[in-house]
Amino acid sequence: MLLHRKSVELLAPAGTWDAMTAGIEAGADAVYLGGKHFNMRLHEGDFNFDDKRLKEAVDYAHTHGVHLYITLNNLISNEELPALRDYLSYLSEIRPDAILVQDFAVLELVHEMGITIPLHTSVMMNTHNEHAIEKLKEYGITRIVVGREMTLSELALFRARTGIEVEYFMHGDMCISESGQCIHSGVLFGQSGNRGRCMKICRWPFTLINEETGAVLDADSPGPYKLALKDMCMYRSIPELIQAGVHSFKIEGRMRSPTFIARLVSTYRKAIDAYIADPNGYATDEEGWRTLYENRVRDYTTTFAFGQPTAIDIGMTGEREPRFFSQAIEEAGFADDVLRAEPPIEKGNTPCRHLSVRVGTTEAARAAIESGADTIYVGGEAFRPHRPWKLRDYEEIIRCAAGRTCVVVNTPRTTMRRECGELEQFFTALDTMPVDGIMVGNLGTLKLAKTHTKLPIQADHSFNLFNHLAASFLKKNGMTMATASYELSFQQLREIVENAVLPIEVVVHGAYESMICDYNFPAMSLPNYNALSESELMDVHYAFRDEAGGVHAIRIDQYGRNHIYFAKDLCLYPYLEKLNGLASYRIEAQDYTAKETAEIVRIYRAALDRLAAGGDGCHAADFERLKEISPRPLGIGTYRFRQSRNSI
Repeated sequence: MLLHRKSVELLAPAGTWDAMTAGIEAGADAVYLGGKHFNMRLHEGDFNFDDKRLKEAVDYAHTHGVHLYITLNNLISNEELPALRDYLSYLSEIRPDAILVQDFAVLELVHEMGITIPLHTSVMMNTHNEHAIEKLKEYGITRIVVGREMTLSELALFRARTGIEVEYFMHGDMCISESGQCIHSGVLFGQSGNRGRCMKICRWPFTLINEETGAVLDADSPGPYKLALKDMCMYRSIPELIQAGVHSFKIEGRMRSPTFIARLVSTYRKAIDAYIADPNGYATDEEGWRTLYENRVRDYTTTFAFGQPTAIDIGMTGEREPRFFSQAIEEAGFADDVLRAEPPIEKGNTPCRHLSVRVGTTEAARAAIESGADTIYVGGEAFRPHRPWKLRDYEEIIRCAAGRTCVVVNTPRTTMRRECGELEQFFTALDTMPVDGIMVGNLGTLKLAKTHTKLPIQADHSFNLFNHLAASFLKKNGMTMATASYELSFQQLREIVENAVLPIEVVVHGAYESMICDYNFPAMSLPNYNALSESELMDVHYAFRDEAGGVHAIRIDQYGRNHIYFAKDLCLYPYLEKLNGLASYRIEAQDYTAKETAEIVRIYRAALDRLAAGGDGCHAADFERLKEISPRPLGIGTYRFRQSRNSI
């Protein structure tokens, strides 16, 4: 690969006019910034650009030979769609060089409105496999901001196979969760991290405990900030970035000062230019390194660039944490004045209300079948000590369910190269079995399922369905049903169910994850955690306890990912009569025993049957029984809020 000045783009953030001009003057090839609405930095009122200033920013950048990208990269709720349409029309007039997107609704509207501005996927779209790229290219995507969990070796192969331009976060604040898959802030505070309002739960102090015994396991750890990832800094690895095929070097920091931005840009500009001019003779400029290090906010890490991070990559002491956005509070129980005041969804019901149950074991699957589930979701992630489902397990459950219950095969929400390779073989085998469908968690898995099977395909909640246009996108791409986002308020859910052309499933009960992390948190805190010599430690049920006393279960799947759960399970049993027009009422029983699954399913089956017959759904005795048998306290999650706070 012969390098030249345009081989690499240095991409600077800008939250204000002065920060933008400082980045350009310091040598940025491009800048990215957001309007006053629809972007991922909405906490600070003095930041971001109004419409008039956006046009001036585009003109200024172009006058200086610099590209300008506008972030339109949060989830959009139904009430925001008219304003989104107007905003896209305005962007089409002022002609930025690209728009960064997360929500499928933006793809739908850009196509419908004939807008020709290039589109880049935001990191929030969590694009991490080549099959998703094939689908996104159909919608005019020209650049991918890859997931933060991708190593440079994986990125190089990804780039070679897809041929798409790659943008990579290489300096600044990083999320501990997979992008787009953290809903903790949205459910707890009504301020979604996927909508630009993250309250940074990952910066809370936690204690690692044994979930079953409550014993504290990390008394000797360096500190309690278990999720406080250090800032990314790839300054010492510029050759590796360039040779991996990264085109755009992205600096995080739209809330930073002009001076801070200028220092970062000028330091990286000098180093990149030096490497391009003489790769063979390049060495890290130690003066530049000292400039960065002495002016750092947090300490530095290279996160996943060269492999899975360890404890050294976490700022456990919290001593360099610049700001705490929130502190631990108890999750919502049944303080439900808002929800009780909401009118029911106005959409007709089917004669028999459909109950689906996601299970984690064959025993729980049989229990759900015997208790009246219409559909069971089987397979996908297996949480230790349980092991992944084998082909014979699917065959056994298909025989058990025959004539009584539909069997839909679940898939992992994250499917990188390893998982995609396994799914190709699995789908080929699955196509010969009499299963009733497949549930997928991302566009890449959808592409694989459509290629290798003829089965109906439905979308899991990891698609972050937040409006009816996104549902239209999913339907056009072959989905038969989609699961609504956990972050929707009831009011916002109603808008989708009443307007969507795609059948909508809603989770009404169960344990649910606040975030998925490609980190091994027990290994970071336990001195004797060793997969080679102490493998039994991998099967312990660990948990994080927050300062409000909430216990967040940690479940480790077969790929080593850590799934962090909310302290309270979701329970919408008392409100079933409001949930009209749903294609399916879903119970998340993956973390329940077969006995717990059986009783919970029986209670919901009876309630849905009473509603279908015109009776009352909720029986007080059954509600109390749900509280008794639940392994965790129950609550209503985000339904305590009138809306997930919007961006207009």
